[in-house]
Amino acid sequence: ERDSPLTVWVLLDATASMAQTDAARPGWSRLSAAKAMAACVFELACRQGDRFGLIAVNGDGLQVTAAGAGAKHRDACLWGLSQAAAAGSWPSEAVCRPIWERIGANALVLMISDGFDDDALALAERLAAARRELFNIRIMTAEERDFPFSGGQRFIDVETGAELLTDAAASRGEYLDRFAAAGAELARRLAASGIRHAETFLDQPLDAPLRQLFGHSKRRGSAR
Repeated sequence: ERDSPLTVWVLLDATASMAQTDAARPGWSRLSAAKAMAACVFELACRQGDRFGLIAVNGDGLQVTAAGAGAKHRDACLWGLSQAAAAGSWPSEAVCRPIWERIGANALVLMISDGFDDDALALAERLAAARRELFNIRIMTAEERDFPFSGGQRFIDVETGAELLTDAAASRGEYLDRFAAAGAELARRLAASGIRHAETFLDQPLDAPLRQLFGHSKRRGSAR
């Protein structure tokens, strides 16, 4: 049952770091998982008769599919997803300004990201403060969670080119502690802005974070 229409936006992080994959599943990246989750949201919104749209963000700027409703619009959003490619870093605030023009007050916004871009998180916080209902899904690789490496390793930041040389076995404990602390701090930061947050990994079921965020939630004006 629904008392009033809902507009749902997927804000998709398509920066270069979203191309990261796990060795166990080559070709399946953070962006692949993000696109699949976004497609699920579009299908559900379409079936409920809600309006929905897509904004994909990368170093080249914004790729926007305006909000609309119905099966044809769902297909347009799916086409937009297919065209989104991981590239560059999160753009400047000026480049992101049209997001404010597109996403109106009281809209529901689902950001899907790896959580590494502070500017992206700051945008989510500002949207939440301006009466947008924000949900965030952070996608990580299983290797980032488990750090299953051994021997000497060279890690490269694909967005900045920065490199880190390390002995994997010697640094594993410190890495896992820092990884857990960073995840907890991110969750606290988002919660402080009223943003509901879920974290998932590439070896976990795609629907798990969607069920966590939306499975038992009720929003004024709609019921799911």
